[in-house]
Amino acid sequence: MNTLLSEKHRAIRKAVRSFCDRELTPIAAAIDQEARFPWEAIEIMGKLGYFGIQAPTELGGAGLDSLSYVVAVEEVSRSSGAIGLTITVHNSVAVHPILSFGTEDQKNRWIPPLARGEKIGAFCLTEPNAGSDASAIEATAIRKNDCYITNANKVFVSNGGVADLCLIFARTDPGAGRKGISVIVAERGTRGYSVGEPEDLSGMRANPVCSIRLYDCRIPLENLLGKEGAGLQIALETLDTGRLGIAAQATGISQAALEASFRYARERQQFGTSIGSHQAVQGMLADMATMVDAARLLVYRAAILRDEGKPFSREAAMAKLYASEISTAVTDRAVQIHGGYGYSKAYAVERYYRDARVTRIYEGTSEIHRMVIAKGILEEYP
Repeated sequence: MNTLLSEKHRAIRKAVRSFCDRELTPIAAAIDQEARFPWEAIEIMGKLGYFGIQAPTELGGAGLDSLSYVVAVEEVSRSSGAIGLTITVHNSVAVHPILSFGTEDQKNRWIPPLARGEKIGAFCLTEPNAGSDASAIEATAIRKNDCYITNANKVFVSNGGVADLCLIFARTDPGAGRKGISVIVAERGTRGYSVGEPEDLSGMRANPVCSIRLYDCRIPLENLLGKEGAGLQIALETLDTGRLGIAAQATGISQAALEASFRYARERQQFGTSIGSHQAVQGMLADMATMVDAARLLVYRAAILRDEGKPFSREAAMAKLYASEISTAVTDRAVQIHGGYGYSKAYAVERYYRDARVTRIYEGTSEIHRMVIAKGILEEYP
């Protein structure tokens, strides 16, 4: 696997793993059970550049490539899936679209504090009646004088409880259908901006997933990202990058479950020997290791294509689909290997199992990804 990584990438992996083993792994179980966002670790991560991994150095970022990014996200997620989610949402679907579609003034105003982790970003697309069908959103942002009067009810917003800056997808032209959707950047503290109570979720509990509601918010015209009507285009391009992050996150969770299972299989004694010496357990471990390696290779391929400036949408969809699907399978086997203990919160595999499940839902469900992949293949092979 290391043959795909340069010396720089291996050094990044080593540094991120060392940090996470020291700062995140020891608190991962507690912040999950308490559903607590670990500001003490987040502040350190901000100073180390985790919130601006691919942002240019002149704007306060680390200026790294996509392969470095997925390596870092995987390592963070290996320690805590919830904090891996924080990092990938912030970098992929908050910082990235501003860099790609923002004006120079917007970049200079928003990217430095985001890249330093002084502000946290969120992506607000999903609504009660709009999930996989993004064109069904009902939020509106109506131009009036020097601002957009914005009303929105966004749900299941990752980072929502701590976000300072939210990308709101809303209809600036309600009569224009898909072409009437735009992206408005809303900042916490704006009158009419409110945050709902954190969702009591099964997994990813240390990430404050909340609703974001806007009631007649007056958002300045200069907070329009890109052009009016370009919202779905921005969403699709942004989600390609976001899927890389979620694929890396799912791979990191799987890697953690695999490592825990190997340790347990060596230590646990049954029938006078370690359970790892039994063929049934060996078969599960072999399948798990193979799936994790395959997922990682798919993630690396998509990241490398992006770094080379080549199309990577289908490859990102494949990576996200496969990595999320096998994350469920790997963590399920991890619980099985641990037996009754695997179903107890005393062992980390129970948390991995809960965290893995949602990766098949957000950033596009597995069903949507299969449609994206099939469409691309059918167009390529008529």
